[in-house]
Amino acid sequence: MNIEKLDTFGGHRDCVYTLERGPGSGQFFSAGADGLIVRWHLDRPDLGELVAHIPSSVYAMALHPTTGLLWVGQNYEGLHLIDPAEKREIKSLKLTSAAIFDIKFHINDALVALSDGVVVIVDTEQLAIKKHLKASDQSARCIAINPVEREFAVGYSDTSIRIFDLMSYELKRMIPAHQNSVFTAVYSPDFRMLLTAGRDAHLKIWDVEQGYKPVQDIVAHLFAINHVVYNPAGTLFATASMDKSIKLWDAETFRLLKVVDRARHAGHGTSVNKLLWTAYQNRLLSASDDRTISVWKVA
Repeated sequence: MNIEKLDTFGGHRDCVYTLERGPGSGQFFSAGADGLIVRWHLDRPDLGELVAHIPSSVYAMALHPTTGLLWVGQNYEGLHLIDPAEKREIKSLKLTSAAIFDIKFHINDALVALSDGVVVIVDTEQLAIKKHLKASDQSARCIAINPVEREFAVGYSDTSIRIFDLMSYELKRMIPAHQNSVFTAVYSPDFRMLLTAGRDAHLKIWDVEQGYKPVQDIVAHLFAINHVVYNPAGTLFATASMDKSIKLWDAETFRLLKVVDRARHAGHGTSVNKLLWTAYQNRLLSASDDRTISVWKVA
């Protein structure tokens, strides 16, 4: 496996916490501690467009698949729905006074993970709260949706993962998963496995069809793992860590294939917070506390 750093996108004034795909091929959005929502073009790294300026940190944003609106979670305020084309706010919802850590969509639901332990279900058409799911007193950090099994997984700072029914929102299962906060969870492309990771630096694999039976426990990084993402083909996945590195893994065998760091690949100098593996020429993007976004060619 070869990996090559192609570009660095700079312009943020503080840590970059989140990345999201754009509406067009080769486009993506970034946001972070400076509250700037920026649209980038992978073929034009010097062309960043300011889409919106939110007056506090942004940890989560998600592009709605049918309306094309960018849902932005503003810390301690709520949700802002931004039209990226017109660069203006269309609607907002004063959802919470807690931090917003994740936003995921399923049909007409938006699932929003909050730092007070609540997962809020929002009707995307009415922009109205449908349900509060309070299963922990500690932060809900990440959400993964499994439409095949009609359930979703939530990772919490109380070290557990909870599985909820996607239709009734009933709590189905609680898994004591990690030794510390769970920061990231993702289902495999075939939805047979759930991958989780977090502050304990362990990557764990769970067999969904066997009742989330533990399959593997890998000490994957030196410090907290912030994000896990699959490539578009589903053959590889990548992990991003507070130890400043990105690691690439075989999706079938869970074997480590490549370590991407500053010494070997001119990688990030501080924590790598978020990854986005795009279908545009198979480019892998990484966002960091060093205020930059790196673009990687994986071959």
